[in-house]
Amino acid sequence: MSTSAAGHPTYESIGVRPLINCMGTYTIISGSLMLPEVRRAINEASKAYVHLDELMDKVGASIADLMQCESGMVTSGCAAALCQVTAACVAGLDPDKMKRLPDTSGMKNRVITQPSHRHVYDHAIRMVGVQIVEVETPRELVAAVDESTAMIAIFGDAADRGTITVPEIVNIARKYKVPTFVDAAAERPDVPNPYLSEGVDVVAYSGGKCLRGPQASGLVLGRRDILHAAFMNGAPHHALARPMKAGKEEVMGLLAAVEQWVRRDHDAEWKEWERRLEVIANAIAHIPTLTTGILHPGRSNVAPVLSIEWDPETVRITPEEARRQLSVSDPRIELFHTGTGVEVMPYMMEDGEDVIVARRLRQVLDGALPE
Repeated sequence: MSTSAAGHPTYESIGVRPLINCMGTYTIISGSLMLPEVRRAINEASKAYVHLDELMDKVGASIADLMQCESGMVTSGCAAALCQVTAACVAGLDPDKMKRLPDTSGMKNRVITQPSHRHVYDHAIRMVGVQIVEVETPRELVAAVDESTAMIAIFGDAADRGTITVPEIVNIARKYKVPTFVDAAAERPDVPNPYLSEGVDVVAYSGGKCLRGPQASGLVLGRRDILHAAFMNGAPHHALARPMKAGKEEVMGLLAAVEQWVRRDHDAEWKEWERRLEVIANAIAHIPTLTTGILHPGRSNVAPVLSIEWDPETVRITPEEARRQLSVSDPRIELFHTGTGVEVMPYMMEDGEDVIVARRLRQVLDGALPE
């Protein structure tokens, strides 16, 4: 294996091409880059041994204080949180039930959700051994709740699309004493938390997205009893989620990310994203038929997006080919293409990359103009 001058392997030395991220916090392109404070916390955490039960207890209390909630927990990702919280709602702290999962016979083994809230990540819920039951109205939700109901699952991105609102779900769930859980992986963990303020019991976020903590980390906020049971159903304990290990480095790294989240100037960050998009838009403003616009985000990947469209009869390149040329270029640039153009998301771009993207995008589009 080839190594860098520093004597350790690099992405380039093993044939992997780093990229400029103009897409957002997607796991497939490694989410986000860790903040300097997170990297320092991870480095310090790697230098000593600690007892993980004690560590999670203290870190959970610190997170709860920072996020103004009852309790906090660190997992190995938001998908791990889906599994561990579900296991907590099914098996609780019963050693026999915990050992038997995903065999849920004799346990609460049904999770209720709306069809619009189904997504690929609910596999992390189903792996506990539960059946997912779909409902579309408050009346159907009430009818579906019985003694086998373990949890009601809410997908944050779909909260505005479902026919049952979060407050409606919470009111019904509390009446029947059923825990509610929101998957808000790529959303902002604002303080006070919007979901917990609506009465949701637990909400989970990715630690490696907008928090810019360790990629292999998740932030869970909410009821102390559920989070404690979720931790006991995961590593380092010998239960279903034992493989989903959050090491001491990820735990301390995420704590540092949460500390920074409440200190960061989010308004200034937004203005900087707008400035970067303006640099890119100005660089290609001369191209005939080209139009640009700013798209506003939904609940996830909360940053402005630059939409770029052109007439293919004048600018003779398809959006897909423009994306491909940017991807194979040096440096590699990854962005989304649509049927009529491309989109640039500044959320995870680093300082100076707006100039690089502007120059390369201009080259690609200028090269598609007729001579």
